[in-house]
Amino acid sequence: MDEQLFFKKLNGLSTSKEIFYFLSSLEVMSDTMASGALQRISEVEVDDNGVKNPKGVLENEIFRALCLQFEFESSKLSNTGLLNALQALIKLRVDPQSTLMASLLSEGEERLGKGQLTVKNLCAFGESLLELEAPSCAMLEQIVNHMQEKDIEKWTPREIVMVYKMLQVTVREGEQYQDLLNRLNSVTLTIVSQLSPKFTSTILNSLVVLHQTQVVPLVAALCKHSVRHIPYFTGEELVNILEAFLYFGHRDQILTEALETHVPKSIFTMHPQTVSKVMQYCCQKMILSKPIFDAVAEVLISDADRFTTEQIAECIIPFGTLNYLPPSASSLFGKLETVLHTRFSHFRPHTLLNLLHSCVLIERYPVNFLPKIFSPYFLQQLQAQPPGLDRIVTSQLTQLFLTVTLECPFYEGPKLLPKYQVNAILTPHSSLDVHLLKRVRTGLLYLLKKRIYFASEVSTPYFYTVDIEIKLDEEGLVLPAAQCEEVHRRIALCVDGQNRFCFNSHNLLGEETIKQRHLRLLGYEVVQIPFFEIERLQNCRKMAEYLHKKVFPHTYGLSC
Repeated sequence: MDEQLFFKKLNGLSTSKEIFYFLSSLEVMSDTMASGALQRISEVEVDDNGVKNPKGVLENEIFRALCLQFEFESSKLSNTGLLNALQALIKLRVDPQSTLMASLLSEGEERLGKGQLTVKNLCAFGESLLELEAPSCAMLEQIVNHMQEKDIEKWTPREIVMVYKMLQVTVREGEQYQDLLNRLNSVTLTIVSQLSPKFTSTILNSLVVLHQTQVVPLVAALCKHSVRHIPYFTGEELVNILEAFLYFGHRDQILTEALETHVPKSIFTMHPQTVSKVMQYCCQKMILSKPIFDAVAEVLISDADRFTTEQIAECIIPFGTLNYLPPSASSLFGKLETVLHTRFSHFRPHTLLNLLHSCVLIERYPVNFLPKIFSPYFLQQLQAQPPGLDRIVTSQLTQLFLTVTLECPFYEGPKLLPKYQVNAILTPHSSLDVHLLKRVRTGLLYLLKKRIYFASEVSTPYFYTVDIEIKLDEEGLVLPAAQCEEVHRRIALCVDGQNRFCFNSHNLLGEETIKQRHLRLLGYEVVQIPFFEIERLQNCRKMAEYLHKKVFPHTYGLSC
C-alpha cells in the first residue's frame, strides 16, 4: 500500500482493535509504516492514567510480530522508523530491560556515536530517553554535545523545547553548557509569540530549574505571553507558570484577572495541586482575590477529601495571612475542624502550626487542638524538624498563647512554657515603613512641640512593639513618654505602610490586624495611621492637622 494512503487510513482508526485488524490485511509494510502503526496504537491506548488495556495490546499477535521485526532488524531501520518505534514502545510501557528495548536503544546509541542523526532525530531520541524512569545521563549529554554543533536559528520551537528539557537533566553545578543556554535563550526570545501554551510552560519551568535569573527580557516576554493562555494550560502547566512567576518575582494584574475568570469556572475539575499553587501564588504576592478565595472555600467545603493535608493547609493559610473571611466562612472552618479531627496525625508539625496560627489571625480559635500544640511532645517534634524552633516559629507559638489568654478565657488546657515565648512577636510581612514613620514623627513634633511627648518603636511587656506610643493622664493631658506614674491612657499609633496591606488594596494583613486587636484588649487606644490617608499631605502643618483630628479628636487645647 502507498504510504500516504496507509497513514490516511491509519489516522482514521480510533481503537487498537481496529488498527490490528487493518494491519492484518496488509502483506508488506515499510519500517516507517510499522513504526507509525506503533505510534498510532500508543496514541489511542495511552491516557493520563497509563495504558488502557495493556494485556490486549502487548499480547496481541500482530503487535508481537511487529516487535520481533524491530528487535531483529533494528540495524536495517531508517532513523525515523527506529526512533518513532522506540518512542511508541516507551509510551506503551514495554519493559525497558527487555531484549527489544535493549536492541533499539543500543542501535540508537551506535548511530548517535557515529553522528548519523539529524537535529529532528536527536530531539526524538532525547525525548524517548527522558520518558524512561532512569534516563541515561551519559547518552543525553552526548545528544546535547551534538546539538551544540548545530545551527540553533534553524530549530523548530519543538526542538528548542526538547533541548531545554534535556539540559534540565544534564546540567550540573558550574557553567556547564552555559554558552549553549545563552544562545538558546537569545533565539527563544525571538520566537516567544509562536510558542504554544505547553511549550511556554515547559521553557519557563526549565529556566527555573536551570536558575536562569539573568535572562530578564526572555522571562518577562514568556510571562507576558503565558497570561494570554491561562484557560488553555493543563493543571501541571499552570503550576509551572505560577512557580515561574514566584521564582522570578513577577506579578501581573492581567494574570490575576485571568485567574479570577478561569479558577471559579474550573475549580471543581482542577487538580488539588493546581488549586493550592494558585493560593500559594496569591499569598506570596499578597493578592487578595475574593472570586478566587470564595471559589477555593467552596471546593474545600464540598471536596476536601481529594486534598492532601499539605494542600489543605496551603489553601487555608492565605485566608489568615490576607485577613479575609469568605461568605461561606462558617462552613469552611467547620469543614476544617472535621479534617483536623480525622486527619490530625497526617499534618506535618510546622504545617499544622502555620495552619492554626493563620486561623487565629481571623478570629477562628482552634481551642480543641491547642492542648496538643502546647504539649512537650509536639514542641519536641517542631524542634526536631527544619526550621526547628526559630524566631518565626516561636513568635507563632507566642501569638497563639496570647490569643487564648486574651480572647479565649474559657480555655483551661496547658499553657506555653516561658522558655518557648519570645519577647517581641515577629511580623515578617508587616515590617515598619521607616520613611512613613519619620513623616508621622515630624508631624507629631510640630503638633506636640517637644520630642519628649511621644516614643517610637516601643517594646511592651505583651510581646508587641508599638510604632508610636503617647501617654495621657486622667485629665487627658499628654505626659512625657518616659513617665510611668499617673498614666491613665495609652495611645498606640499604628503607622501602617503599604506593605501592611494586601497588594493594591486597603485590606490590612492578618498579622497586623491581630496585633491591633490584641493591643486594644491590653488596654491601648489604637489609632491607625494608614499610608493612603497621609501620602498626599504635603507639609508638616497638614500632617499635624491630620494627627490632631485623628489622635486627639475631642481636644481643642492643642493647636497647630
